[in-house]
Amino acid sequence: MELRTEVSEIADWSIVTIYGELDVATAPSLRERLIALVGEGSTKLILDLEGVDFLDSTGLGTIISALKRVRTHGGDMRIVCTQPRIKRLFEITGLDRAVPLMPTLDAAVTGG
Repeated sequence: MELRTEVSEIADWSIVTIYGELDVATAPSLRERLIALVGEGSTKLILDLEGVDFLDSTGLGTIISALKRVRTHGGDMRIVCTQPRIKRLFEITGLDRAVPLMPTLDAAVTGG
């Protein structure tokens, strides 16, 4: 399946809404998109994973890479994720302790 992303701005956050499968075949295009955003000065990212149907270890690696890049530039990242099977991957790997998983986009923007 194809991966599609949409980027929007709310307050001082760049929202990257992701649709489709985030896997070994599609992760490189997301990685490039996120590198470009940070390079353009977007250091506060919210990844909205509500439209993600599948996430593998390569997709998780892309998210970790983006988190490191954002934090290296003094920024922050939050993730919107309510799907149990996707949330479970974050919990198993401990990534839920490294980056906040938020129930809604509004909660991600406001930090609550």
